[in-house]
Formats: sequence, C-alpha cells, structure tokens
Amino acid sequence: MKEVCYRACERLALETILVANQRLQLPVGHAHLSSVRVDGGPDVADRYIAEHAVQGDVAVTADIPLAALLVPMGVVVIDPRGEEYTEETIGERLSVRNFMDGLRSTGVETGGHGMYSAKDKQAFSNALDRALTRARRKA
Repeated sequence: MKEVCYRACERLALETILVANQRLQLPVGHAHLSSVRVDGGPDVADRYIAEHAVQGDVAVTADIPLAALLVPMGVVVIDPRGEEYTEETIGERLSVRNFMDGLRSTGVETGGHGMYSAKDKQAFSNALDRALTRARRKA
C-alpha cells in the first residue's frame, strides 16, 4: 500500500505527508514525500492530521474515528482496502466500529479483516487513483 502511495505522489507531483509518533524511514528519491513525527500518546497523530487537513486533501487511514473527523471537513478518506468513507457512510461505519469495540471490551471475539490480498491492494490503488484524479480536477 505504501509503495502505491509513494509512486502516486511522485507521478502526480503531489505533496504527501506521513504522520506518525515514531521516526519513519522514507524511501530515497521521492521529492514530494515527507514525514511529521508527533509526540507519543493516544490520538496525537490523529489530532495533528485533523488540525492540518484542509478541504480537498486526500487521507489514507484505517482509523474510522479519524475518518469521522476528516470527512465532514471535505477531506477524501480512503481505507487501505479501497473503501472511500463518505458523508453518507461514515456515521454507520463509526457506529459499527463502536459497537464492535464494545463487544471486544466485554471479551467477545469479533474477528477482523482477513489477510491483505492482491485484490485489496488493487482496490486501494484504484480508489486512490480516482480520489487523486478528482482532487486534481478541483484544484
């Protein structure tokens, strides 16, 4: 998934920022790729992203609460399996996530996603391409 993002940022000359609470090793030769290291702690990276994102940005995250903050701001949010969260879907996704989290906190095994497959990678690549194409048209 990362490689898809890296190639897209270079191909389209888009500023791409990775945010994490640890040092990230960036690949060499990507002029449009940078990182921001935030302090450790719960949701510090999420807060940074939410505070710095602007309408028209594209974000990649599997964090549904973060997506729920970004979508109303006009940020296009895609998960690593290619699902785009929208105003119409994010409320339901957040409710399901919270429900499942509640079940897990009581000891119920809820499972999770299967292995990340070639099909998932292709769905993500296609979704990212569509989102970036739309974002470039609006810019």
